[in-house]
Amino acid sequence: MANNHTAFFPLCFVLIFALPLVHCTTDSNDVQALQVMYNALNNPSQLTNWKSSGGDPCGESWKGVTCVGSAVVSIVVSGLGLSGTMGYLLSDLMSLKTFDLSDNNIHDTIPYQLPPNLTSLNLARNNLSGNLPYSISSMTSLTHLNVSHNALSQSIGDFFTNSVGLSTLDISFNNSTGDLPNSFSSLTNLSSLYVQNNKLTGTLNVLTGLPLTTLNVANNNFTGWIPRELSAIRTFIYVGNSFDNGPAPPPPPYTTPPPERAHRNHSGSGTNEPPTSDGSKKGLSVGPIVGIILGAVLLVVLALLAFYFCIRKNKKRVSGAKTSRGSLSLGSSEVNTGMQDQRFRSTAAVTDLKPPPAEKLVVERVLKNGSVNRMKSPITATAYTVASLQTATNSFSQENLIGEGSLGRVYKAEFPNGKVLAVKKIDNAALSLQEEDNFLEAVSNMSRLRHPNIVTLAGYCAEHGQRLLVYECIVNGSLHDFLHFSDDSSKTLTWNARVRVALGTARALEYLHEVCLPSVVHRNFKSANILIDEELNPHLSDCGLAALTPNTERQVSTQMVGSFGYSAPEFALSGIYTVKSDVYSFGVVMLELLTGRKPLDSSRVRAEQSLVRWATPQLHDIDSLAKMVDPSLNGMYPAKSLSRFADIIALCVQPEPEFRPPMSEVVQALVRLVQRASVVKRRSSDDSGFAYKTPDHEAIDMSF
Repeated sequence: MANNHTAFFPLCFVLIFALPLVHCTTDSNDVQALQVMYNALNNPSQLTNWKSSGGDPCGESWKGVTCVGSAVVSIVVSGLGLSGTMGYLLSDLMSLKTFDLSDNNIHDTIPYQLPPNLTSLNLARNNLSGNLPYSISSMTSLTHLNVSHNALSQSIGDFFTNSVGLSTLDISFNNSTGDLPNSFSSLTNLSSLYVQNNKLTGTLNVLTGLPLTTLNVANNNFTGWIPRELSAIRTFIYVGNSFDNGPAPPPPPYTTPPPERAHRNHSGSGTNEPPTSDGSKKGLSVGPIVGIILGAVLLVVLALLAFYFCIRKNKKRVSGAKTSRGSLSLGSSEVNTGMQDQRFRSTAAVTDLKPPPAEKLVVERVLKNGSVNRMKSPITATAYTVASLQTATNSFSQENLIGEGSLGRVYKAEFPNGKVLAVKKIDNAALSLQEEDNFLEAVSNMSRLRHPNIVTLAGYCAEHGQRLLVYECIVNGSLHDFLHFSDDSSKTLTWNARVRVALGTARALEYLHEVCLPSVVHRNFKSANILIDEELNPHLSDCGLAALTPNTERQVSTQMVGSFGYSAPEFALSGIYTVKSDVYSFGVVMLELLTGRKPLDSSRVRAEQSLVRWATPQLHDIDSLAKMVDPSLNGMYPAKSLSRFADIIALCVQPEPEFRPPMSEVVQALVRLVQRASVVKRRSSDDSGFAYKTPDHEAIDMSF
């Protein structure tokens, strides 16, 4: 009996502590990300126990999902015949290490934001298009990446500088073009690289020095010599290219090889030079001595020949001087012209080595793609008739007017099927007499913008000389309204909601700048163009409108006086507008979120009328910063979070464009801010997010 009791108590102890592991509650962010993914995959029955709403992935054993505690650490759902897309919330899977969707029928592009802490990503053998997303640059824990057997195109992004842990990279059997990116040289732990069956060009020089044991570059368009270092790789397949025959050319005579190359030779990485029999150092053998003698004789012969031709040339000059002056003038003119041409070519060659300004690069890429897009890019948005839009807007009545922008007015449109949309009626004068083809090309490009924080273009109209754009309708108001015109206390944005708005709009700009090819410069980024839905999620409007007119920025500055406060210094001085100008405008909007003030406010004293000029000197002073905070927050914010928020603003509104961070780094900083902020108090009435009190909390590490 005593023995039975002795065995019973340990069993009870185990059962009591095992219950929480069985009936765990999955992290809410993980649940939401999996729900979005399940819906994007068209709710497949193969994913047993998965749900489109609710559910507990860890506690209910969702197929292919592995958890540690309440965190999802692995998703392996390969070979299940899944279709659809992967969804847009994968970046919320913060604990996910293994993600395997291989051998399915998933299409569309790879999401621009992937789980940031992955160690293994396998998307092989699907129907994925586009290119590798830029967010891979921040996935520093990644060791295995396989996107083979898809339909990826364009060049491989040059963003592997931080991927030092990557050991296996497989991009084979796609349609990738261009040269191997220079950042491949940073893959110091890469042992296996597969890029066969693509359309890659250039040389393999960037791969020298990598610790590769397997390299397959077969069936591409590589040229040049195969570097000697690569010949020593244990498994090296290179058929189906246009490499030059024979080994790489040796270094020039009598030059000592660089130390690194000499070291490689000694380590047995491709040299064919036999060692001396006794292993000791010897003087020059007979062969080199003969070579030196022959070389000396050759130099003497060349010197004599040069002397002979100089004498002949001088004789010709003397005879040429006896010819007519007109003939001499003609000759010198031709020589001078030739020299000028040569000088121009040399200058152009040097100029080509310098990267063009970002804005010029964007314009050139658009122009290069323009004619192709016109012919091959279908418009995915719905074509509406003028009559149908007149009916839906009550003949564009004043009662249906919901906004006005630089290109025209926006009207609420109610259709017979119950759908409510927003119609932007573009002022023909604002289009600068653009042709219809250009308008349709811009519509085609705008209709392909797909991001949860960007207002979707649903349709267009181009008939009877009218140009109209039809958007999804977000009727809760703009961020500008929330911050500056809201008398309703229930619409006051909490600190957490403001950070979420900043993060959402930052992700929208990151998508436009770094995911879209070519990059899309917004050019009119301001709080009035950030629409807020009923769940307080931000949606950036007017994306791609700058392409409709080459002088958008000039019209914006003259027609919308309020936009002056958002303009970057380089635009005000020279009219130049780039992606870095958008970053500056984003910093101004963050200042609005922090202070609740307008960018320009003539009702204030002169020293405080310009928000940037007034606020910037105080961003790093914690006492001054506390006095700048929007009074409507009633002190409900964490001091550390506020300080880090101000640090991001200071970087974005720097006067020099080159010192402003790219939006991907801004997104990362805001994500860290959201993840690490500690909660002190939450008001029961606050449904929009956490409310904070001012004492210091955990420090938030934020560095670019």
